[in-house]
Amino acid sequence: MSTEELPPRESMEFDVVIVGAGPSGLAAAIRLKQINADLNVVVVEKGSEVGAHILSGAVIDPISLDKLIPDWREDADCPLKTEVKDDHFYWMFGDNRIKLPGFAMPPLMSNHHCYIGSLGNVCRWLAPKAEALGIEIYPGFAATEVLYDEKGAVRGIATGDMGIARDGTHKDSYTRGMELLGKYTLFAEGARGSLSKQLIAKYQLDAKSEPPKFGIGLKEVWQIDPAKHKKGLIQHSFGWPLSNSTGGGSFLYHYDDNRVAVGFVVHLNYDDPYLSPFDEFQRFKTHPSIRDVFEGGKRLAYGARAITEGGYQSVPRLTFPGGALVGCAAGFVNVPRIKGVHNAMGTGMLAAEHLAAALAEGRANDEIAAYENAWRDSAVGKDLFRIRNVKPLWSKFGTFIGVPLGAIDMWTNQLFGISLFGTLSHAKPDRKTLDPARQHAPKNYPKPDGKISFDKLSSVFLSNTNHEEDQPVHLKVADMNLQKTSEHDVFAGPSNRYCPAGVYEWVEEGSNPRFQINAQNCVHCKTCDVKDPNGNITWVPPEGGGGPNYEAM
Repeated sequence: MSTEELPPRESMEFDVVIVGAGPSGLAAAIRLKQINADLNVVVVEKGSEVGAHILSGAVIDPISLDKLIPDWREDADCPLKTEVKDDHFYWMFGDNRIKLPGFAMPPLMSNHHCYIGSLGNVCRWLAPKAEALGIEIYPGFAATEVLYDEKGAVRGIATGDMGIARDGTHKDSYTRGMELLGKYTLFAEGARGSLSKQLIAKYQLDAKSEPPKFGIGLKEVWQIDPAKHKKGLIQHSFGWPLSNSTGGGSFLYHYDDNRVAVGFVVHLNYDDPYLSPFDEFQRFKTHPSIRDVFEGGKRLAYGARAITEGGYQSVPRLTFPGGALVGCAAGFVNVPRIKGVHNAMGTGMLAAEHLAAALAEGRANDEIAAYENAWRDSAVGKDLFRIRNVKPLWSKFGTFIGVPLGAIDMWTNQLFGISLFGTLSHAKPDRKTLDPARQHAPKNYPKPDGKISFDKLSSVFLSNTNHEEDQPVHLKVADMNLQKTSEHDVFAGPSNRYCPAGVYEWVEEGSNPRFQINAQNCVHCKTCDVKDPNGNITWVPPEGGGGPNYEAM
């Protein structure tokens, strides 16, 4: 059936359309209604429910939440119950580790005013507060298309059609998507958002910024022996099992109900095509100082997600005719602190304030340049500016030299408001950092023991990932021949290793290996969209409601 033959979409009109019910999208929606209760605001969310696709550490700096909902600490339903009490940082090597002295840590790294919890549950708590203000939230509907007016300005989005078979034919359940039209549209899709990526390209929003940088964050939630639980303890580490040239680190957060969130981050500018972030995470848990925490415990949940790491230099222009980017769709994570929630909410609120002012003036579908001009002088801009060189220094000099240099740079920014390095460049995008496989030796990762370390498929099971099997594959390979001649023949098929969910396989069939995509396993981390060496794989939203169903991540 051609586009001309499709039934017309139903459309609904709003003052503001928001794509994504994460912390930035919900904060923006709530702030809009706080300013003007008469505004008509809608939030569309691709997850089956609010929070289903949300994954974060998470130790949350409450600076933005304090502004949005000042009395949140008195709300019995708020899921943030555990305040940070102890904060440790370790350098891991071999079977040992060294605790870094607290006095050496830059004050910017302090976590003692922060709270530990599930960001997914925070979003679940925010959603009814938004709905009580009159905000409409539509979970289970993926925004798949940006709609433009005759002048090229954004006029809203369309949700994806439902009930399309894998071969493209329409099933009996076929339903046309909807058009959600707005005077302004905010894109709060999170890291590597599919529509945000299109908008950045269309309006050349990255013309004056550095390449975006990313990491992959892998996380498990465990319930451990109460005798080993230390509520309010957080610890971070760098070093083993990663090499000096591979950036990344770990976190362990002790919070409610004898639970520990354990996570591992690998910077996606690594060069070894044989490296597997998932297997490095599993190795990390076998370190003698870590393994003991989990022995006798039970693994409850698993997930993975790309993380924006470019910081201040990589933030693109945020505004364009008819809309703006907020949160991790633009990249506001503070890398050394491993925190982005406060900045995601902060940019959502800042954008909302400028949109509300424009709407009060009777404006629509133009560019809210005031938001773009304001963010660098806001708390978000100041937060990122002070740590802008940590990631480039780490990438250029490796862990042993780059991390201390980054700490020195944070100290000079804290004490004197200056950097000894100016503002450093990120050099090149992550997909261009892989070496040909001939320059590295294959890695033989230990087999999982099923007690502390696990395989990918049993992990994906814990993510509650589900996709309608008879639907088009949402991982688009532009040139399958290039995938064979380059990704396989030159780089030894790294997709099988960088994917944390077993989506990609090279099935060896004699002299003609076949690239197999197990799309039903996809946890929507979007690492493939970042790390494929040729930029040959594009992640697009599957049918609405598909993907992981995280319960408390």
